[in-house]
Amino acid sequence: MTALVALPALLLAAGCGYGSKAVDNDGPKTVGGKKVDGLDEVKLGYFPNVTHATPLVGLRSGGQIPRELGGTKVRTQVFNAGPSAIEALNAKAVDMTWVGPSPSINGYVQSGGKNLRIVGGATSGGASLVVNPRKIRSLSDLRGKKIATPQLGNTQDVALLHYLKSKGIEVSPETGKGDTSVLRQDNKEIPTTFRQGGIDGAWVPEPTAAKLVDAGARTLLDEKKLWKGGKFVTTNLVVRQDFLKEHPAVVEAVLRGSVKTNAWIRSHPGAAKKHINAALRRDAGKPLPDAVLDAAFRQIEVTDDPLAATLRGQAGHAVSAGLLKKPDLKGIYDLAPLNRVLRSEGRPTVSDAGLGRK
Repeated sequence: MTALVALPALLLAAGCGYGSKAVDNDGPKTVGGKKVDGLDEVKLGYFPNVTHATPLVGLRSGGQIPRELGGTKVRTQVFNAGPSAIEALNAKAVDMTWVGPSPSINGYVQSGGKNLRIVGGATSGGASLVVNPRKIRSLSDLRGKKIATPQLGNTQDVALLHYLKSKGIEVSPETGKGDTSVLRQDNKEIPTTFRQGGIDGAWVPEPTAAKLVDAGARTLLDEKKLWKGGKFVTTNLVVRQDFLKEHPAVVEAVLRGSVKTNAWIRSHPGAAKKHINAALRRDAGKPLPDAVLDAAFRQIEVTDDPLAATLRGQAGHAVSAGLLKKPDLKGIYDLAPLNRVLRSEGRPTVSDAGLGRK
């Protein structure tokens, strides 16, 4: 199994403490009834981002996920970026977490393929390069500028480094220094830094991108334009391998709740946005203005399909950016539980793109 190039310690340092918002949001949730697998409690992680619409909506009190878990309590933890969530997963602080593809890949490779499996999708899209239009008028103006990403090794960090490399702009993946400077900063801090003139732009997920546009930035590049069909995995659901082995029915219940939540979001976008904003008020400290929420929500697509072929592509981007040697990702997916749920719902099954369990 290949390993990360010179970055494991940096990534672990970036995730130390599991992130500044890695705390229970409002205590355990249960709707009562029989415990799934006889389990008292399942610990689930997610981010306060619009790209995590599935857990923001599905984990609310009385939501589809607690409903499917019955008497098994749901305890939640909130993270600010992917490496922090993967560290918490490794430490068994969470059993499952919604997280981006790059931290999933990093975690799988660092553990020699032993710590996690991707078991479901959540979101496609919802990531953009947004810039100060007075300083950056076109993509050819990126050289010499300072661009922010949420965290070293997170999904948007990989996307930016790969894009810059493809344009001949050299940046050290470890330090972010080079022809363009890459500043790794918490999502919630990036809009303030932008308003203060500390950065010229940022490659970020929603709603941070929409917040920056509201602060005077403009979208220079919607990442959808870089992917065939405009689809790419932004958020998927991962589980500790030992938890999947010990509690398969719990994993399947979470997936069933997620699939039902995604269907509900697609059918009730207005109500879904209200639930998302209520969760953001609780987890991020304040709700989004309606215009910002509308803009962010338009950029995402909830999906049960983890879009495995695009994860393979994102691994290639990490290699080109200098964050990874060519990884062996065989076994990173176990989509059997998800496909059982999809068949039971009369939905088509999804592919692991040849990256399923060995």
